Amino acid sequence: MSERRYTEQEEALEIKSLRRILAAYANYQDAAERDVKRYERSFKMLPPAHKELLFHLGLKYQRLRWCISMNAAFIMNMLEAFEHPFDMSRYLDVGGDDHPSNMHDHIHVDCTHSSGRGDCSTISTSRSNTSLDEQHDNPQEDAKAHGSSSETVNKKDEEDHTARCSQPVGSNLGTSQGVHVSCNGDTDTSTAYCQDKDVSASSAVDNVTPRHCAGSLFKLNVPPIDVDKVRCIIRNIVRDWAEEGQKERDECYKPILEELNRLFPNRSNERPPSCLVPGAGLGRLALEISSLGFVSQGNEFSYYMLICSSFILNHTQEANEWTIYPWIHSNCNSLSDNDQLRPVSFPDIHPSSAGITDGFSMCAGDFVEVYSEESQESAWDAVVTCFFLDTAHNIVEYIEIISKVLKDGGVWINLGPLLYHFADSYGPDDVIS
Repeated sequence: MSERRYTEQEEALEIKSLRRILAAYANYQDAAERDVKRYERSFKMLPPAHKELLFHLGLKYQRLRWCISMNAAFIMNMLEAFEHPFDMSRYLDVGGDDHPSNMHDHIHVDCTHSSGRGDCSTISTSRSNTSLDEQHDNPQEDAKAHGSSSETVNKKDEEDHTARCSQPVGSNLGTSQGVHVSCNGDTDTSTAYCQDKDVSASSAVDNVTPRHCAGSLFKLNVPPIDVDKVRCIIRNIVRDWAEEGQKERDECYKPILEELNRLFPNRSNERPPSCLVPGAGLGRLALEISSLGFVSQGNEFSYYMLICSSFILNHTQEANEWTIYPWIHSNCNSLSDNDQLRPVSFPDIHPSSAGITDGFSMCAGDFVEVYSEESQESAWDAVVTCFFLDTAHNIVEYIEIISKVLKDGGVWINLGPLLYHFADSYGPDDVIS
């Protein structure tokens, strides 16, 4: 299927939307620094006697800055490796509010599935009244705490997203951190402390200037909701790609993998069965299915997710190459500062060495639009949905499309609720959910 051509107006709006998402990532460190400065201002307002009781907070703020700089170093390397489909220097003067409600609707997505192999033949972009931008901004998070990195898929009204279909190729793009280095020279980063009064000034992030982030992106005003999405992605890395998330993956992904293995016991290397994974998030489940001997294709709408998953799948060079500090942005549910500031290394496996089946891919776009295409009819042996159905405003539409894309005798495996995110939502308007 040939690549879809955009109108000038569509391309301008897509670039504007993508620029907003890149700006949210690029401004991660500045937004986090503002939080630390706010903590410091509050501390300075305390009476002297109370400051003496909380004397450790000054050191904690310096440790926070180090953790922030390490997270930012990863983000900047991720952005440096990202290849977008548009010329970002165009349409810098496009006016209007950046709020997604002003973005266009329904830019179409073309995605092919041919010869039993899942692959996307085009850059795909979509806009609908529901998006996965915040699919992992989990309402359960405060209840479960960050000790378990559970984040349920939720779908909200958000901006447009564009991405390529990607396959792990183990390229050399991107520069990894020195993951065992802490700011005091210790190898145990969980107890690292910083005596430097300006840790961020000498941080690893200063060594990376992504080509997408020069100039205007750092100057854009990033809404707090976009800042939260970036922090949410950092937390979600733990669930999908760190050893710390293994227990949750075993609870969610393992039953699915076991069922696929039971239903397809005699898989052929010459003609492996195909499996579609809507709402693929950061891509771990889709990769595990590929490693099981399926031609697996993940489908994801959130560009926040797609940028990160592409980096992990395509550009990591070894297991545990990167270290992040995912819990630093929440002061709740931690027994100690060391709990809040503890490091997490990822990926726990090297994706390119995971024994994937040829044809593994990630396809961007709205599930309904992508897989309503005629080319998708009777194209898949299996469809796997894991905490995805609750993103639907009209679940019947999802089920109809799943039925349409499955071959005769194909199977659908679901784990997760029919309704979660919108279950307790109340508003003046009637919304299908």
